[in-house]
Amino acid sequence: MTDTAKKPFVKFPADRLAKYKKAGYRIVGPNKHTGVEICRWTKSRMKGERNCYKATYGIKSHRCVQMTPTLDFCNFSCSWCWRSFGKDRFKSENKWDSPKEIVDASIESQRKLLNGFGGNEKTSKQVLREAMEPAHFAISLDGEPTLYPNIVELIKEIKDRGMTAFLVTNGTSPHKLKEMLDKDIIPTNLYVSVYGPDEETFYKGTNSFVKGVWPKVMESLGLFSKFNNKGCRTVFRMTCVKGLTMQKPELYAEMIKKSQPMFVELKGYSWLGESRDRLTIDAVPQMRELEEFGQEIASQTGYIIKARDHVSRVIVAVRDEKTWKWNINQIKEQDKMFAEVCTKARNR
Repeated sequence: MTDTAKKPFVKFPADRLAKYKKAGYRIVGPNKHTGVEICRWTKSRMKGERNCYKATYGIKSHRCVQMTPTLDFCNFSCSWCWRSFGKDRFKSENKWDSPKEIVDASIESQRKLLNGFGGNEKTSKQVLREAMEPAHFAISLDGEPTLYPNIVELIKEIKDRGMTAFLVTNGTSPHKLKEMLDKDIIPTNLYVSVYGPDEETFYKGTNSFVKGVWPKVMESLGLFSKFNNKGCRTVFRMTCVKGLTMQKPELYAEMIKKSQPMFVELKGYSWLGESRDRLTIDAVPQMRELEEFGQEIASQTGYIIKARDHVSRVIVAVRDEKTWKWNINQIKEQDKMFAEVCTKARNR
């Protein structure tokens, strides 16, 4: 290669890999585009303490793999994201691991990260044994997972192994959601994050690298009814940032009534990482303010608030009591399946 030749793009050079590792991340797989991190609630449950708010959907945090197949690869650079605004955020090496490689590497990494709890006096042998057999994959850690070309096959790989697959997307790839429907490969939960009550606010907050994606988000929301019919929990998710996204509840209500998700989640913004260089701490809503905003949306949509988490500053509302009863029954069925997985693992 000559001095003037263009060097190949490397997403994660050694120094960057070291930085992620120091922060508690593990970048796994042959091509190093998958990230795994143990969240605070996994650590909490490993010590016999409280669970994540996603217990609303049957999540048991000590058995949950928090991961992404698109670490630091996103078509947005949201003001509230703890990541940097670097231009390589929307770049990838385009060398992709297979779904099997991703799931294998993620589980292996999870087990290694949790193995140290075996020496913790607060961790029971049963909890540790269960943790070694993951039951959930939360595809939500970082980046936009639908940019992974084989995201549909990844969900299939996860579910074929008897685990739940929670997919969180910014909704800009409705063609991938349609592919799931066409192939009848359906995530357990489908979250579409809606980053603003209107198009102007949306672009102001997301700093999207791609223009014209607001209609795509609306198209993704329009697919909720089809996923509902497939037994998928659909979730309209809002990141509530004071002075930015946390305004015009009537417009959110209009989108919710039109798309009819099973659930609505309001998540209060947290002043973390590099978002502190872009937003002030005043952008963080207090739980009381989040509650008032949620109540306003609930009153306009008829949705029923069912769960609140003051630590995570999350509010969860459900469409109606019938949907809530269905959700409870789904959790019971999931628990039976997970118990069978543990039994088979012990007998291997």
